[in-house]
Amino acid sequence: MVQSSLIILGSGYTAKFLVPLAEQRYTRVFATSRTPDHHLGHLRPEQRIRFDLARSDTWSLLPVETDVLWCFPAIPLELVQQFAESASLHARRLVVLGSTSSYDDGNSAEYPPPWVDETSTIDLTKPRVQGEELLRTCYGAVVLRVAGIYGPGRNPLDWIRTGRVNRSRKYVNLIHVEDLGTTCLAALRQAQSGEVYNVSDGHPRTWDEICETVERRWAIRSSISDELRPSGKRLSNHKMCELLNVDGAGLRYKDLYEALEVIQRHSLSEARPSP
Repeated sequence: MVQSSLIILGSGYTAKFLVPLAEQRYTRVFATSRTPDHHLGHLRPEQRIRFDLARSDTWSLLPVETDVLWCFPAIPLELVQQFAESASLHARRLVVLGSTSSYDDGNSAEYPPPWVDETSTIDLTKPRVQGEELLRTCYGAVVLRVAGIYGPGRNPLDWIRTGRVNRSRKYVNLIHVEDLGTTCLAALRQAQSGEVYNVSDGHPRTWDEICETVERRWAIRSSISDELRPSGKRLSNHKMCELLNVDGAGLRYKDLYEALEVIQRHSLSEARPSP
């Protein structure tokens, strides 16, 4: 049963966009931080909660009988389990934001790389994956394996401009932060306990393609990467799209370049001095 309240554990970039969306569906939305007054100043004081997984004395500050969205890496395993028991997470709707790095890259030389769906092999040697799987199998968590998040204030054009990313044949999967927020809410409302969903826009692209298009449209040049094994992943989002459809929603930003145009216009309007 979906509760009337939601608590977001670990409120960073994604939470800033998610809170306004969540407030359309929940009567109360809370967010946590290790330093809430410093990091959550955009929220009302009654929404801010101090929480630190490493500080068990903060666990009791969380409200009970709320849905839970877990937004930080589920590590270390022992603390994850202790907190999950303390907070009775098995009795709540729980969605955990994971990473597509959970999937085992393997040693395949195939190129383009094969499509990755939710049945693909995961790397259980990674502590974060162990924590996510513990929450999924023992506490009924829905795990969202999230591609690279972008949006206002996290602009791929800046990544290219500053040399953070370069031209290569490596595939990258991306998701706009607003579409991620919509998917989180759909998972909280519609997903079955223990399910896994890949979260991306469904259009894997190489950095060669992205950098070439960015240079043509925005005149931002890039250098060539010296990466030796630039394969990456091609992430399937079919299951996520079905979830969104059941929730009466869909992806807003399917086209990366149209989304970047919107971000650029927004940035320019913010940069202009007020009349």
